[in-house]
Amino acid sequence: MPPPVLGEEIPERAWLIASLAVLMVATALRIYALELKPMHHDEGVNGFFLTNLLRQGVYHYDPGNYHGPTLYYLTLPVVALFGLNTFAVRFVTAAFGIATVWLVLALRRYVGAFGALTAAALVAVSPACVFYSRYFIHESLFVFFALGIVVAALRFYETGAGVYLCLASASAAMLFATKETAFISVGTLALAWAFAHVWVKWAGGGRGARGRKKGGEGGGGLAKFDASGQAPLFVAGAFALFAFIWILFYSSFFTYWKGVFWDSFEAFRVWKQTGMSEFHSKPLDTYVRWLWQEEAPILLLAVAGACVALFERRRNRFAVFAGAWAFGLLAAYSLISYKTPWLVLSFVVPLAVVAGYAVQAFDNWVGGARRWHSPALAIVAVAIAVCTYQAVVVNFREYDNDRYIYVYSHTQRQALDMLKEVERASARAGAREPGIIVASPEYWPLPWYFRDNSHVGYLGNVSTYYDPQSTLMVIGRKSDNPKEDQYGQLRAVLAASYVEAGTYPLRPGVTLVLFERRDLAGK
Repeated sequence: MPPPVLGEEIPERAWLIASLAVLMVATALRIYALELKPMHHDEGVNGFFLTNLLRQGVYHYDPGNYHGPTLYYLTLPVVALFGLNTFAVRFVTAAFGIATVWLVLALRRYVGAFGALTAAALVAVSPACVFYSRYFIHESLFVFFALGIVVAALRFYETGAGVYLCLASASAAMLFATKETAFISVGTLALAWAFAHVWVKWAGGGRGARGRKKGGEGGGGLAKFDASGQAPLFVAGAFALFAFIWILFYSSFFTYWKGVFWDSFEAFRVWKQTGMSEFHSKPLDTYVRWLWQEEAPILLLAVAGACVALFERRRNRFAVFAGAWAFGLLAAYSLISYKTPWLVLSFVVPLAVVAGYAVQAFDNWVGGARRWHSPALAIVAVAIAVCTYQAVVVNFREYDNDRYIYVYSHTQRQALDMLKEVERASARAGAREPGIIVASPEYWPLPWYFRDNSHVGYLGNVSTYYDPQSTLMVIGRKSDNPKEDQYGQLRAVLAASYVEAGTYPLRPGVTLVLFERRDLAGK
């Protein structure tokens, strides 16, 4: 009996049930207790931009400090409907994380049904994918759009339908409008495609999406596109769509043209300087060590999958491409001095795809996915169990413990205790918007938490006088470093009218001290 066509190894009903289960797990891990961990410094900054956009209708892209505009505009409808709160803003990034799992399932015809389910399950429970989907930062959107380019391009190559060419173009435009590092992802995708084409042609034995020789239906899809008579129209439309999306977002919906004609391009020069600077600089092997510590099952299976794709007798062109994409991105980001944990998302997802192909190949070797007692299931079970355990620990228990790689200079949970004390003191004073002076130069994400209080001032230094009538509380920095410590100065200045309410760690290396007006303390 011939082997089943790639992607059809299991019954359709079983595929649908398993896919739904994977998506449900992905949803639960990303949505449950979404407000549990305090907002990170970067989340606070992003929340500040979103607040201004919602309340004042103003957002201007700044290439010197921040990433692209899609995060804010895609979140805007959600907060307009459900309010400006932590759950609402993080729900958007969580939704894109879930959608990424769905896109991985769409690779069924290219890595096999068992392979796609395995890859999707690994993305669903990956500690990095879960952790940063629960962050209000750009990464989950960025990875979704990168994978969107791949899925749309595959559909176009297979079917020749011009709509998929336009979807690939739109995904690329959204990728560039999300983060300036898009040129790394797009460049790696192009190099991976070229490598896969050359490797399969040189090694011979290529097969396409459904396991057919020499690319299967893909070549036919391009032939259909060429013969349709509408190819020039769709190509022009794809370019026009890319330009329209670029202009739409970088112009802040046609209100800020400097963002289009200068800032959107200036971002690449700024990022080049940042990427090769000593800021967040780490050794060459940093990402490999981080992956080994937090994503070992995915990394090991991905190595196996890449080896299989390169050297199996009948080579799967997409699997070779996916391996080159995953390890190409890992190499590219490793060569860049600037390294932060959330960047691993860009290569963890393609690594999971290659890992899925390894499981698919092993299952085919031992007898096929129709046998549900296949040893491949044991491998999948162990890998998912390990990743799930680590994801639960880092997301729901140690989410502010910086001994874990993904917890990178995160706001400590004790900072929320300070906010509760501020609320209690405000209630004692009968003030809905109490006057608060933040003397500490390190204070993010406090502006997010004080977003509804128009009487908060951020001085960044110690004043010689605070008016007790208008200022109920003062927040300063306490440090063992004399150059950073404000505690002694504040005690001297505030002694007559204020008392110390407590000290609270904001994040590693930053501790805040709260002073309340004397008549409010202990009421």
